[in-house]
Amino acid sequence: MAASLADAVAALAERGAEGAPLAGATWIMRAPLRGEAHLAYVGLSGIPALRALSIGETEIGIGACVSHAHLARALAALPEARALAEAAGRSANPAIREVATVGGNLCSAAFAAADLVPALLCLDAAVELAAPGGTARLPLADFLAQRDRLPPGTVLARAIVPRPIAPGATGRSAHIRLPLRAAGDYPAAIVSLAVALDGDGRVATARLAVGSVEPVARRWTALEERLAGRPLDPDRAAGAAADLAGAFRPREGIEASGAYRLRVLPALVRRAVAAVQASS
Repeated sequence: MAASLADAVAALAERGAEGAPLAGATWIMRAPLRGEAHLAYVGLSGIPALRALSIGETEIGIGACVSHAHLARALAALPEARALAEAAGRSANPAIREVATVGGNLCSAAFAAADLVPALLCLDAAVELAAPGGTARLPLADFLAQRDRLPPGTVLARAIVPRPIAPGATGRSAHIRLPLRAAGDYPAAIVSLAVALDGDGRVATARLAVGSVEPVARRWTALEERLAGRPLDPDRAAGAAADLAGAFRPREGIEASGAYRLRVLPALVRRAVAAVQASS
């Protein structure tokens, strides 16, 4: 068990490819079933800096060892961060949410259905990485593209969410997921949406991310462009989503086919826009 972030970085660097960080362990405990083998785990849950959550005027800092349950409670009163609060508060089940961590959710490259990833993408989040050479901040999308090939000793220290969403505008967000009973709590598709409305009630900026459809969650920029400059309209947004859904290459799975994941996207977009509209 590491006592500090520096100790964790050093211990993981020493162990190289055989080492792995350990926090909530809800994903790692099934590693053998996925054919993953690590000979040395470095515990992170005792590091105070990784358990910290701060809400400032310009950003929200979320330590990697903050649990889903803690995150959901802490952000419940922030309208612009509602997507992240809902993602944390609805994922998995209550027992898992009490121990599953933000860092684990972001670092699990094989977990396409991670709820926090699209929620953080739509909120324009960045991550802070600690490594033997120092710390670095990079956009979440960039981290997702390289998270499975980071150098030994790299630790995701925290996620950072900027606020407000847009200066002088009213920010709102929502997180919509479609779980399937036969597959437990994993969603077949996820839509996370954050918008900033101008004084006339039109969309000044929109950020929409889709999760669980492809192997890695990503922003849907073409749909964002369709939403910008217009009033919120769930039906119009759903129609645009149907027109643009062909841009995705959906994954196949035992819980849902790729075709099904695409088919439900317009309805999830409609629900996300309606949820933001209702909170405005």
